Amino acid sequence: MESSTITVTTSFGAVRGLQRDDIAVFKGIRYASAERFGLPSPITSWEGEFDATSYGPQAPQLVGMMERALGGSSLPSSEDCLTLNVFTPSVEGGPARPVLVWIHGGAFTTGTGAMPWYDGSQLVRRGDVVVVTINYRLGALGFSGRTNCGLADQVCALQWVQQMIGSFGGDPHDVTIFGESAGGSSVVALMAAPTAAPLFHRAFAMSPSIGQLRSGERADEALAELLAEAGVTTLAELADLPTEQVLAAQDAMLKRNPGAGLTDFSPCEGSDLIPAPLLAAAAANPVPLVIGTTRDEMLLFTTFDPALADLDEARLEALVAARLGERTQVALERYRTVRPDASLVGLFGAVQTDVAFRVPARRLADERVNAGNPTWMYWFTWASPAFHGRLGSCHAMDIPFAFHNLDRKGVPQFTGDGDDRIPVADAYSGAVLGLARSGAAPWPAYDTTTRSTMVFDVSSGVVDDPEPEIRELW
Repeated sequence: MESSTITVTTSFGAVRGLQRDDIAVFKGIRYASAERFGLPSPITSWEGEFDATSYGPQAPQLVGMMERALGGSSLPSSEDCLTLNVFTPSVEGGPARPVLVWIHGGAFTTGTGAMPWYDGSQLVRRGDVVVVTINYRLGALGFSGRTNCGLADQVCALQWVQQMIGSFGGDPHDVTIFGESAGGSSVVALMAAPTAAPLFHRAFAMSPSIGQLRSGERADEALAELLAEAGVTTLAELADLPTEQVLAAQDAMLKRNPGAGLTDFSPCEGSDLIPAPLLAAAAANPVPLVIGTTRDEMLLFTTFDPALADLDEARLEALVAARLGERTQVALERYRTVRPDASLVGLFGAVQTDVAFRVPARRLADERVNAGNPTWMYWFTWASPAFHGRLGSCHAMDIPFAFHNLDRKGVPQFTGDGDDRIPVADAYSGAVLGLARSGAAPWPAYDTTTRSTMVFDVSSGVVDDPEPEIRELW
């Protein structure tokens, strides 16, 4: 791929990016700066020509398994991390294009918008759109107590899009936000934030980790735990500590109680940014929403968990009983019916998938439909042959399909390299582009009667109420 430089003149100043064949890419554009635990301050001008030919640093983090797999572990980190990247087919005149803004996942503690899997070039080519990927503050530095700094960063990035995207060929009046996992939950949280309301016009939530979204009371509790781990008593004192010490306190919290740790650092309601109950506000938002999950989300986490290596029938029943009580035997019978080839770990993963992802997503869809707001549901069921098929259709499996990035670094190791991936990517990325371009998904809207759901697989198609016997359990 040949590249040369390209310069765009904006109201904030000139920006120099890269022309990569038919796609112009502008990397690491600073959209804001922020004091630690403070709200972001928008960048509105700079002197000279802004060099946007390399990605900006990622937010400080303890790099995890997925970040290594996605190719993000080699990037430098800095608290001065509020940058974004723009992929566009043209910066010349002509009709303004729909804009897609990607919010990365990573449990609100890891990740960056600059990971190779998130390269927007293929979406740009296939849909004649502009793609923006963003960084935001993470973990204790982004979500200590009720600060919601990381979510405020996302709002600030969307404000930048409103002001600046026209200079890059995009339409500020036609913005779709989309994200996966914590990014999907960010989409839901933004739908509940009044200041974000005028900044986007459609939303696509992939495998949103809705259970991470927390109450103000939980945010207060987690802040007290963080301060204790850091050996300080106030947020102001925490602000004076070295970055490494804050991350060490964060890591100690997450390791001490892995289950509760999912709500240690994440957006919360009962705050200036989200004053109302979060999920109720998201359900009441009239913006068109596509929401869905993969079939086997939790296999990413359970398949190689050494604590489950010797899982037997008795322990499986005990684990399921913790969720379903006296319905455990009925539940296991039904899961075995719909997943006849699943191992004991696979059965546990199926239950956990529903607990953590599928049921919360469906409940939000139900609430939105009851409120009369346009909603579409999907289910990504294509199963990877990698690792002898043990990952199935696990969490994050759909990301390279959404971006149609099947050949990016690390993707074939995760998905295999078979040609059967191509029609899945065509359909799935087509759904993302379809929402962005038309304001509706290319299948029937969801309702609580037929529960029409698009199933993405080698042969994609609409199914009414998939696995009703499982839905009825919950």
